[in-house]
Amino acid sequence: MSAPAAELRDLALDVGRQAAALVRRRREQPVEVADTKSSSVDVVTEADRASEELIHRLLTAARPDDAFLGEEGGTAEGTTGVRWVVDPIDGTVNFLYGLPQYAVSIAAEQDGTVVAGVVINAATGAEYAGVLGGGSTRDGRPLTVRPTPPLAETLVITGFSYDAALRGLQAAAVTRLLPLVRDIRRLGSCALDLCHLAEGSADAYLEEGVNLWDHAAAGLVAREAGARTLLVTGVGGRELLVAAPEPGFDGFLAAVTEAGFMASPPPGTAE
Repeated sequence: MSAPAAELRDLALDVGRQAAALVRRRREQPVEVADTKSSSVDVVTEADRASEELIHRLLTAARPDDAFLGEEGGTAEGTTGVRWVVDPIDGTVNFLYGLPQYAVSIAAEQDGTVVAGVVINAATGAEYAGVLGGGSTRDGRPLTVRPTPPLAETLVITGFSYDAALRGLQAAAVTRLLPLVRDIRRLGSCALDLCHLAEGSADAYLEEGVNLWDHAAAGLVAREAGARTLLVTGVGGRELLVAAPEPGFDGFLAAVTEAGFMASPPPGTAE
């Protein structure tokens, strides 16, 4: 059976806290690379797998009939209309190097729509949460995006692919965008990047090569704080996520289009 979105958020918070604690404990020990994914630099650690196994087990114990999709391959069919979308460590390379930008991300979909999301920075303990139509919070305090600045004063967060060819295309587009904005940051976790947008620590975000588990929870957090998100096809043929506060979204999207980040302009956008 389905459940109110707030109940799903609360369950995700409880499970996410336990997973984040596991990840912190694993970081106190030597970190072992268990495998690679898209390239030799796109790594999976034993902690990724242990975190996903814990999350799956805890969610299944609480709601055994829900579906599940995890980055590390955990899947389960369900009968309730609820599906959990999980990234056990978003920012694994940061985790590997000890940079404090890696997070546990848990989203709950109801009939294909994300209705609850939780992102916990496992390094710092910061907790971001959102409920569809109910706003978003950091550590229980409401979040609101920054007022939209002029494009030239926009601080942009981005990310780069682990595929060398796509990184080259992204680098060229960044070179064209950089003179148009205040500056660009690359922090290494899609989920936390979107949460930083939600809390006003940046003005916009874009990245090609994202997957659903990267942004399902954090995208909701950002939208509930006043951002708009859009998925289009990027210049490298993969999904490009663009996000910015609603009032300035169209202007930022136009700059992203001009800089050459996408394969073709989205419908309704002038070339």
